[in-house]
Amino acid sequence: MSGYWMNEINTDGYRVQWKINNILHTETTDYQQLSIVDTVEWGKALVLDGALQVSEKDEFIYNEMITHIVMHSHPQPEKILIIGGGDGGALREVVKHKDVKAVDMVEIDGRVIENCKKYLPSIACAFDDPRLNLYLEDGIKFVANSKEKYDVVIIDSSDPVGPAVQLYSKGFYENVFKVLASDGMMVAQSESPIFYQDIFVSVFDSLSTIFAQTYVYLATVPTYVSGPWSFTIGSKKYSPLKIIDDRETINGLKYYNAGIHKGAFNLPQYVKELLG
Repeated sequence: MSGYWMNEINTDGYRVQWKINNILHTETTDYQQLSIVDTVEWGKALVLDGALQVSEKDEFIYNEMITHIVMHSHPQPEKILIIGGGDGGALREVVKHKDVKAVDMVEIDGRVIENCKKYLPSIACAFDDPRLNLYLEDGIKFVANSKEKYDVVIIDSSDPVGPAVQLYSKGFYENVFKVLASDGMMVAQSESPIFYQDIFVSVFDSLSTIFAQTYVYLATVPTYVSGPWSFTIGSKKYSPLKIIDDRETINGLKYYNAGIHKGAFNLPQYVKELLG
């Protein structure tokens, strides 16, 4: 089957269409409907429950922005926890940092990982890194029960539907706080401040009551719902506005640089007003 359009419904009044060359794989996992599709414009892409999650053409924007901001803000990010991120893009970026000694990654749906390794190898290319400890379980239960302490926690969750709903709850963020070291930092993707204002504000408000410092930054990811996409940082000690610049430069990045790092925190007025 080829040359047809896939509809992605974002809200009751807004949807986008992706022209598809071919469906490479589809299955119903224990947690969600999963498809790998070959699109006309964006290359191969992962689709979960009808929503495009990551595409070959623009994945570098999201994955570099959810990782390198906090990784360049913490002076010694040695132990990292990634919740979600089964496509492997965040993991790929984290292990580019030579200071990293261990990465624990928790993904509830192992079929996401296996399919991305098969069909999206340029994204899912770091699963054989010797620093990785992979856990196929519920990230919410993992942080609730963990006795470990992490320098950085990255919450690379899908939209708040299905298995990801509780990854946006205040109780989950409180448990993330507990597994962070005394100077730890966390970052979560926090949805569109235009289309999903309630979720965006809820994440910021929750983190603001838990962490000493809370920051929002933005990037535009073309395959996500139109306009800016948000990320929210909770930090116990360090400000992400200050870049740790005594670290070896990572070559080959396509989006992140020092200017982008600083500029991403310059928020439009409507976003500032949403956050109070």
